[in-house]
Amino acid sequence: MPVLKRILWACLAPCLTLSTSAALAANAHPAAAAPAIEDSVVKVFATVRHPDPFKPWTKQGPADVTASGVVIDGKRILTNAHVVLYATQVQIQANAAGDKVPANVIAVAPGIDLAVLQLDDASFFDTHPAIKRASELPQIKDAVLAYGFPTGGTSLSITKGIVSRIEFVPYNYPVSGLRIQVDAAINPGNSGGPAIAGDKMIGLAFSKLAGGDTQSIGYIIPNEEVDLFLKDIADGHYDGKPAMYDELQTLENPALRDYLKLDKSVEGMVVHRPYKDDASYPLKEWDVITRIGDTPIDNQGMVKLDRDLRVGFGYLIQKQAKNGELPLTVVRAGKTLKVQLPVSTEHPSVISDLRGTYPPYFIYGPLVFSKATWQMIGAVESNVGMLRALGFAKSPLITSALDPPDANLEELVVVSSPFFPHKLATGYSSPAGSVVYSVNGTHIKSLAHLVAVLRDLKDPFVTFEFDQKGGEALVFPRAAMVAATDEILNDNGVRAQGSPDTMAVWQAKVAN
Repeated sequence: MPVLKRILWACLAPCLTLSTSAALAANAHPAAAAPAIEDSVVKVFATVRHPDPFKPWTKQGPADVTASGVVIDGKRILTNAHVVLYATQVQIQANAAGDKVPANVIAVAPGIDLAVLQLDDASFFDTHPAIKRASELPQIKDAVLAYGFPTGGTSLSITKGIVSRIEFVPYNYPVSGLRIQVDAAINPGNSGGPAIAGDKMIGLAFSKLAGGDTQSIGYIIPNEEVDLFLKDIADGHYDGKPAMYDELQTLENPALRDYLKLDKSVEGMVVHRPYKDDASYPLKEWDVITRIGDTPIDNQGMVKLDRDLRVGFGYLIQKQAKNGELPLTVVRAGKTLKVQLPVSTEHPSVISDLRGTYPPYFIYGPLVFSKATWQMIGAVESNVGMLRALGFAKSPLITSALDPPDANLEELVVVSSPFFPHKLATGYSSPAGSVVYSVNGTHIKSLAHLVAVLRDLKDPFVTFEFDQKGGEALVFPRAAMVAATDEILNDNGVRAQGSPDTMAVWQAKVAN
């Protein structure tokens, strides 16, 4: 599914650690580690309740998660976002301790998979000091020790590997960042544990390469990404990482270079589709981006950090962007230009991310409406039959997922669930997964708009049309739909007809 590959960026399997077998093979002895490092590592216990995108009026059942964390400056504990996102309770336990200490999540960044915890009892940090963090990236082949609490035991585990690769790659859509690859086998359980080179932390263990025949590959989030995150949350709010969203291509093909009439000295990336097409936007189709700041970009879109390390030029965006603008050098029609490109931490699209919230919804008769989210798309991805059906129907969930919102379409409104059982739905096929196009001829641009249109209807019938090839139009008696809603809620144990935001719209007075 090429479209989904474009939509769903690399999201690697969580809660992993380096293999103990690799440690034994390398004769890594836990007793040789500095006790101070062991005192700075904690086990994290979380009870989480994730949203259910197909039953947005409820939550998934509670699940207990264990992972790792590390004490950092400011009497804080650093761990992975996926460990504590949607947590209803978080506790930590020191190495070789018998008690658990309540913790609070004070900052979370799902995109880069980092989170910070704070304890009610600050005296914990009197005997558990902040770990020392390295200020530079490790070198390839540096030995790395990973500390944490993998599943299968309760004591601290220390495992060994070597740094095999450093890249700038996608994390969780639309965020990219530096990632250190470690040459070692991996096991579940150690997310959030520190990776140590020498006597300093170089990052957090966080994932493995899933699927295929790959072996002995694990990943850590380097300190550079950690430091950017901590700097961002210093004001109490996480803004995110700036990025550019233009479609680019490499400049390796000789015919492409001839077509653009480029001198042999010109290297860089070609702008295939600018993010915006208005006249004021600084990038145009066929521009060649040759420098980001003062750093040259090669024909594969890479920049050199040192003699042996090249990474994608997007790495420099987070370093060079100032006040929402990125300095670029471009070649356009043979002329060299300096431009300031607007960059943003947001990439708005008609499908949004929940970012730790629960999905909004509205129930009308036997129908359940919600907005399309990346969490919903991610859940659909595992259902091959539903993916195929959406593709055949040319559903906007597939064809328009990355389209930017505008005045005519702010978000995709989807029927999230099959019909609740009721005679009103007799004879209709399940509309689950269908994107609402119109209600009684009015084009729907958002979930709030849908609720307002339904609220203000006076017609005897209500008609739903869906934005897809094939399928059905649904026609219901309007008064019967309104009257049946409370009965349907009671029969199915649903507490509220809608989420607070949609109910505020539904209960508002109709404008004269």
